[in-house]
Amino acid sequence: MGYKKIDLESKAYQNVKYLIVGILFGVIFVKSEVISWFRIQEMFRLQSFHMYGIIGSAVLVGMISVWLIKRLKIKTIDGEPIRISPKKFNKGQIYGGLIFGFGWAITGACPGPLFAQIGTGATVVTVTLLSAIAGTWFYGYLRERLPH
Repeated sequence: MGYKKIDLESKAYQNVKYLIVGILFGVIFVKSEVISWFRIQEMFRLQSFHMYGIIGSAVLVGMISVWLIKRLKIKTIDGEPIRISPKKFNKGQIYGGLIFGFGWAITGACPGPLFAQIGTGATVVTVTLLSAIAGTWFYGYLRERLPH
């Protein structure tokens, strides 16, 4: 009996690493209680520092990472330079942020942990997932007609 050689260039094999990272990310979300409806409601009611601490530490790690990428001129795995283009502010970001925040407060879920919530058995979150997909599609449909 011979063994079949694994094709390291195949799409299926390349996507396994993303699946593994996604599963680990979901486990971290569950263990840190980031997906807890109760913790999210606590945050919006200003009753606990738990979520603010997690979000704040993520922002801090992101800031340090971007600073290191720029300072050390870190390249991608393929050796290409990483370009971080400046972002232009527009008032639509405020409206979008408010809509996002209201949705997050009402549903107790933001897009990141939706799949982890469903994976833990909170199948009612499927309604939130489908609503997020519909909202994204609707924005894409109207994007050209919206002020930017």
